[in-house]
Amino acid sequence: MQDPAAPPDPDSLDFWSFIALANRRLAGEFGFRHQLATEVLLTLNRASNLVTYDLEAAVHRPRGRSWSAFRVLFVVWLAGPLEPSAAARLAGMSRAAVSNLAKTLVSEGLLTRTPGETDGRSVRLSLTEAGHAEMLQVFEAQNEREAGWVEVLTEAEQRVLVLLLDKLISGRAGFATRR
Repeated sequence: MQDPAAPPDPDSLDFWSFIALANRRLAGEFGFRHQLATEVLLTLNRASNLVTYDLEAAVHRPRGRSWSAFRVLFVVWLAGPLEPSAAARLAGMSRAAVSNLAKTLVSEGLLTRTPGETDGRSVRLSLTEAGHAEMLQVFEAQNEREAGWVEVLTEAEQRVLVLLLDKLISGRAGFATRR
């Protein structure tokens, strides 16, 4: 029988047993008080990473695209034409990342860059016909994969999850956050 105080065999840990171990050690050895906060955010991060990796591997990489390229195309498709700074804000990316991706997507014939209406330096991104056609096809595959991920939740549970995530994102007024 293994001594309960002995460290576990790392190869025997799965995600949830690691969380239990982390909670015990953080509280018992180090005196940290907010184990549930750690558990919530580790689980949120884990879920986000799993879904993102799956969507990229199953939907986007087979088509020669990255998750980041999809995010740019997605916001331009649904909210465009728009300036790269707006695309960056909506996609949750840096302006530099959007500008770099836009160059590639323009060269591949999916986006166009046209002069902005306010000054000579600004540009607006919009989808080409090829970009529009690709987004219709790609999003059909992505949306089916998304439905597969959430089918374990009832519609009510899905709505509650969205409300809780919105509350988490919107309610962080006590400290400055980086976006």
